[in-house]
Amino acid sequence: MPLSAAASGAGNSFTTILFLLLLFGVVYFLMIRPQQKRRREAQQMQKQLGPGDQIVTIGGLHGTIVTIDDDAATLEVAPGVQVKFARQAISRILPRQDSEEAAPAEEPAVEDVEATVVDDTQKKD
Repeated sequence: MPLSAAASGAGNSFTTILFLLLLFGVVYFLMIRPQQKRRREAQQMQKQLGPGDQIVTIGGLHGTIVTIDDDAATLEVAPGVQVKFARQAISRILPRQDSEEAAPAEEPAVEDVEATVVDDTQKKD
């Protein structure tokens, strides 16, 4: 009887170790690896920044890069208003708009529609 108890205990510890390894593999492929990929993409995007790029910060502020150095970028958020941000605070680059695309399209004319008002406050006799 002691021999079979030892054999079943060894099998039980093997399945526990196998389960823990499987759990670690799932966590790695579903959480750790995608996060590392996003971090590498963000670092690559931040390395490609240059003056004239329109960006969005992690706080949602839109601006255009005026100057950029190793760890900071100066953004123009309004005509004549410049602010300095950490390079890591830039979350994405907006696609550039050509001068033709930047011009606002003409809005379609809205036809005047007269509303008919019905007065039902008067009682009928």
